[in-house]
Amino acid sequence: MPAAYLSLPPGELTRRAHALVARLAACDICPHRCAADRQHGEHGLCGAGRMAEVADYCLHHGEEAPLVGATGSGTVFFAHCNLSCGFCQNRDISQPPQGYEREQPPRAHRATPEQLAAVFLDLQRQGAANINLVSPSHVAPQIMEALAVAVSAGLALPLVWNSGGYDALSTLRAFDGVVDIYMPDVKFWDPAVAARWCGAHDYPERAREAVAEMHRQVGDLVLAKQAGQDEGAGQAGRGMAVRGLLVRHLVLPGGLAGTPQWMRFLAGLSPRTYVNVMGQYRPYGRAVGNAEMGRHPTGAELRAARQAASDAGLTRLDRLDWREEDLARHLYERLTGGDAPD
Repeated sequence: MPAAYLSLPPGELTRRAHALVARLAACDICPHRCAADRQHGEHGLCGAGRMAEVADYCLHHGEEAPLVGATGSGTVFFAHCNLSCGFCQNRDISQPPQGYEREQPPRAHRATPEQLAAVFLDLQRQGAANINLVSPSHVAPQIMEALAVAVSAGLALPLVWNSGGYDALSTLRAFDGVVDIYMPDVKFWDPAVAARWCGAHDYPERAREAVAEMHRQVGDLVLAKQAGQDEGAGQAGRGMAVRGLLVRHLVLPGGLAGTPQWMRFLAGLSPRTYVNVMGQYRPYGRAVGNAEMGRHPTGAELRAARQAASDAGLTRLDRLDWREEDLARHLYERLTGGDAPD
């Protein structure tokens, strides 16, 4: 299946880029709608200005198997973020320390549209399975500018929108027919928890709107299967993702993520929504030592979260998160009959 943007009329990417860039003058690119004049030197609540800042890019083999294949996902890590999650593992680039508010985070490099396009094309030359945009929500105009350049120079890989779920509908609609695979990370259901831990009390409502729009655009995840590959009951199956929605959900201690509610919402979109219920939460940042977020989820909590997904009627659950960290826990509990120590 060819990348979606290859079917657009000539000049359409450039037209959409101009429209998105114009919105930077009073920025409403994400739901914060902070109105910063990012065209003329101001920085938004996200910390970003006129230029996209690239922290790193590489062929990434640690993503879900449908994104990785044999060669790896062509992952581009953008600096800054439109969320301020208190437990972020990448806070050195997403949340620069005091003194960096109007400067680049460590390791980040400002990129012109031509330079960002060169990153996409370099990943394609390296054999990437796709272009995986990590934390793209606050740099959507810059991404569209770069795409217009890269596509004219031969870019043809599927595009993955790998966001925290706090996306504006107007921005997502500008990417209709451009993005092939949406991969939001849905985090919180309770507005009070979202306000405490990501600085956006409206996160649950905005994320639900965004995920519904993503599903409207691309539908359920389509996998290009290889001969002899079948889906097992309750599992996502194997094959390369070519189009559709893949949702991540991080299990938090004490049920703070609202897993049962999120699973019912996702099943309401489609019981075939591809979901990765992730168990790798570890306290970072201000979560360390915190009464509600300062511990790992227990094995019982992880099992309950995954059972909630099945109970909601979801039939495509990614099992790759049951990796070494989970396997050790499950083995301990199976052998001892109790929860593994945290």
